[in-house]
Amino acid sequence: MKKIYFASDFHLGIPDEASSFEREKRIVKWLAEIKEDCAELFIVGDIFDFWFEYNLVVPKGFVRLQAKFAEYTDSGIPVHFFHGNHDLWQFGYFEKELGVQVHTKPIIREFGGKKFFIGHGDGLGPGQFKFKLTLAIYRNYFFQRLFAFFHPSIGMSLANWLSKRSKLKTFDGNFTFYEEKEFLIAYCRGVLQKEHYDYFIFGHRHLPLIFDLNAGSKYINLGDWIGFNSYAVFDGTELKLETFTEDK
Repeated sequence: MKKIYFASDFHLGIPDEASSFEREKRIVKWLAEIKEDCAELFIVGDIFDFWFEYNLVVPKGFVRLQAKFAEYTDSGIPVHFFHGNHDLWQFGYFEKELGVQVHTKPIIREFGGKKFFIGHGDGLGPGQFKFKLTLAIYRNYFFQRLFAFFHPSIGMSLANWLSKRSKLKTFDGNFTFYEEKEFLIAYCRGVLQKEHYDYFIFGHRHLPLIFDLNAGSKYINLGDWIGFNSYAVFDGTELKLETFTEDK
């Protein structure tokens, strides 16, 4: 069979226009290289550091990535786009213009006899009260419509400033894995008490890893494209984490 690809957390838009542009070109090059053997593509959230679709306006920029998504879907390759906590304000543009399937919640799929639980990962697991409260506000229809009253130039400028301030304050490229504190691992273990899945695939955490939950189930975090250029690929038998390098 052809391969299934997964990637997340491109965060296009930070830390500045120039580096974001270079990252977008790198991602597009990766998509061009894998297209020939790609059966299905899953983009698992936070692709943009901020994204908001007004009724008649979409954010400026990132047209190369959008064109590549359209190229995939025009070729009959399904592309899935998951809401992340940075780009959840999508209201139909990706479906209508690019042919992309947009998911607001985790989904369950089966490939090669293996069960996959796929989602961005934000708001899952124990704790995180402050973050979950903020996420609930972001997802609230009333507040979304209220934000839409801002002129796009004002709304996008304000949101981008807040997004960059938040992300650059917390992201330094160094991540430490603490099993007992990993909220997504705790979430996966809770799900496994009710139903078996071979693979749990998430983004959000920015730390590329494969972790054995038990003898038959694995938790995979896709990492990001700010510091790792990491992605996962399933060949019908085995799922692996790989790193894209432009010189190969």
